[in-house]
Amino acid sequence: MNSSIPLGLSSYNFYLWGNIKGKGIIILHELLMYFIIKYSKHQHGLRSYNIKLKVIYFFNPCLDHGGQNFHQLLSLNPESCRSGYLQSRHQHLTLIPSSFLVEDYILNHFSFVLHITVCNAVNLLSVSCVAEFAIGLLLSVSRKIVQSLDAVRRGDWIEGFPPESCIGRGLVNATVGIVGMGRVGQAVFNRLLPFEVSRVLYHDVAEPVRKVEEKGAMKKKFEDLLQNSDYVIVTCNLTEENKGMFDKKAFSLMKQSAVFINVSRGGLVEQEDLIEALKNNQIRAAGIDVMYPEPLPKDNELLKLPNIVVTPHTAGVEETSLEEYSSVAAENIIKVLEGQSPLTPVS
Repeated sequence: MNSSIPLGLSSYNFYLWGNIKGKGIIILHELLMYFIIKYSKHQHGLRSYNIKLKVIYFFNPCLDHGGQNFHQLLSLNPESCRSGYLQSRHQHLTLIPSSFLVEDYILNHFSFVLHITVCNAVNLLSVSCVAEFAIGLLLSVSRKIVQSLDAVRRGDWIEGFPPESCIGRGLVNATVGIVGMGRVGQAVFNRLLPFEVSRVLYHDVAEPVRKVEEKGAMKKKFEDLLQNSDYVIVTCNLTEENKGMFDKKAFSLMKQSAVFINVSRGGLVEQEDLIEALKNNQIRAAGIDVMYPEPLPKDNELLKLPNIVVTPHTAGVEETSLEEYSSVAAENIIKVLEGQSPLTPVS
C-alpha cells in the first residue's frame, strides 16, 4: 500500500478508472459502476470502448500501468482529493459521473483544478427512493415491525393479543422534525402529510423554504427542533461544519420517547454517542441506513442493541431508479468519450 495516500473513514468512496483512449473517468460509487453495466440500455456502447471493470478497495499501483486494455479501479477518500494526489498523478481525467449528490469539494478539486467535466445522474426518482425509504424506516422503527417479526419467529406470540414488546407508536398527532429541507427533506415532508401528523418542524441553514411552509411546516433552530420532536429525520448534506452534529448534547436535548432516523450520511452522527443514548434509553429508538464504517463489522455494538434498525445503505437504490440513473451516467460517459457535451453537467 502506498503510504502517501491517506486512507480512512469517509462519506464517499472515490473510484478512479484508468486511461480509456487517453481519457480517465472517475465514478463515485461502486453500485453505479456495476449497474451501468448490468442495467444500462447503453451497455453495448460502453463495451465498444472495451471498458472492463474491477473493484479494488485499497490502493493498487497497477492503476498506473498505462496502455493496457483493462482499467483498474482505485478507492480514495476525500482527503486524497484535497491532497493533490490526483492532480499530480492523473492529468487526463475528463469526467466524473455520479449517481449521487456532488459535494462542493468535488467541484472545487476536480472541475476547477483539473478542468474536467463533472456530471450528476441524480433524478427525481432517486430522491423519491430516499424519501419513501425514510418513511418506511420510520414506520418500521416506530411500530416495531422488525421486533414483531422476531417475536413471531421466537414463538413469543402465544396468546391472541400481541406481546407488549411488539406494540409501538404511530404518527397521528405526532410532531416530526426534519433536519435538512433540500430535495429529499421536501420529499419526506410531502409523504408525511397523509399520516395526519400534528406538525412538521424543520431546520436548515438555507433561507426558509416557502413551498413547505405554505403547507404548515415551521422552521426552527436545531435545539428547538430536537426538544419538541417525537421523530427526528436527518436528510441534510454532510459538510465540515455539521460533521458530528448529532452528538451527546444533541441526544440529551431529544425527548426520551423520541425516534431518530438517519438516511443522509453517517458522519453527521457521533456514533458512540448514539450507542450510549440508545443503551441508556435516553431516546426511544433509532433507524439508520448510514453509519461508519460501511459495512459495519458483525460485532459492532450498534448491531447488539434491541432498539435500533440498521439497513445497508439502501435508501437511494431500487430497481427502477438504478435503471434510470445508470443509463444517464452511461450516456454521459459515451458522450464525453465521443467529444460531446454530457446530458447532465454540474455547473
